[in-house]
Amino acid sequence: MPIVTKLREFLEANKVAHSVHSHPEAYTAQEIAALQHVKGRQLAKVVMVKAGAGLVMLVLPADHRVDFAKLKAVLGAGEARLAQEAEFRELFPGCELGAMPPFGNLYGIPVYADRSLEKDEEIVFSAGTHTQTAKMRFRDYVTLVKPTMAEFAVHL
Repeated sequence: MPIVTKLREFLEANKVAHSVHSHPEAYTAQEIAALQHVKGRQLAKVVMVKAGAGLVMLVLPADHRVDFAKLKAVLGAGEARLAQEAEFRELFPGCELGAMPPFGNLYGIPVYADRSLEKDEEIVFSAGTHTQTAKMRFRDYVTLVKPTMAEFAVHL
């Protein structure tokens, strides 16, 4: 089942208002934000991190980057680094690499969302392909995913 379908079914089963939009192929969060005509702070990107023995999904605005010193403090981890594609490729079947939606809860992966995402009522995010995004209220996202909210990102 394509991830877009799985995501849509999950949102509909939970009665969450959302929309899915198509756009020309894009590979960076900033490109997607421009194509979707949204501010970088509104586009939620996923960054996979290896911390200790496990993987963690970070969700942060497109116009931010991970501050690893802050992240280590948040996670209480001595070490944290960007995960290599080989470490998470198999965890998201049916999803294009680099286009994972920020729903780690569907895959048993802990999710941490940066508090800067709270500034906007809605978020836009990749919906499993490099040509589709989904939009929903951030409040609904938090209710469904239950991410740990923390400050670990800094504006570019």
